[in-house]
Amino acid sequence: MTGVLAVAGGTASGKSTLAEALSLQCPESIALVHLDDYYVPAHDRLRGVWTVSADGHAVLDWNHPGSIDETAVMHAIDAALLRPGVLLVVAEGLFALSLPSVVRRAAWRVYVDTPDDIRLARKILRKIEVQRQDPRLSLRNYLQTGRDRHAAHVAPSRAAADLVVDGTASEAEMLAAVMPLIEPALAPPPAARSRARGVRGVTRTPGVPVFAL
Repeated sequence: MTGVLAVAGGTASGKSTLAEALSLQCPESIALVHLDDYYVPAHDRLRGVWTVSADGHAVLDWNHPGSIDETAVMHAIDAALLRPGVLLVVAEGLFALSLPSVVRRAAWRVYVDTPDDIRLARKILRKIEVQRQDPRLSLRNYLQTGRDRHAAHVAPSRAAADLVVDGTASEAEMLAAVMPLIEPALAPPPAARSRARGVRGVTRTPGVPVFAL
């Protein structure tokens, strides 16, 4: 049976890095759903939560769960669950442990915990490198709304996690922490294991599960 792993954490905590690293472990068996892909359209002023940015413009509040199209997220997860060969769906995003539709579907829940100063530094560097954004704007937005939104809508979801991962750890260390949690979902069903044992010429490598061969 296909399962869902929800991965939450603050902006730039390392949750996307972890989710993508997990998918590379078993790319044919793990599907990713990025909640960032399901914000309501920024041109639709009748939906989502709106705020005024530090430069005085009305903008969609990316740090509020009310700006996510939860119905679209639900459909994306359900569609991924039905894809042939998929054994695990990883749903990752700021609100993966805040949105009821995601929490209800999640068999496992992980929170990537990273100190606020490190997250802020990572975010500013990303804004500079990718968007060429003036870091002063990022800092003003963080002080104006970002910090409070994290405290209100993201940090409390840590309590819903089955596992809290250190977001300052290496990718390999984060994977090592999470893999034991989800390995039952990636194991082949009993019938498949029986067939695998009956196949001649297949050599089992110590420490490598049959589904990885």
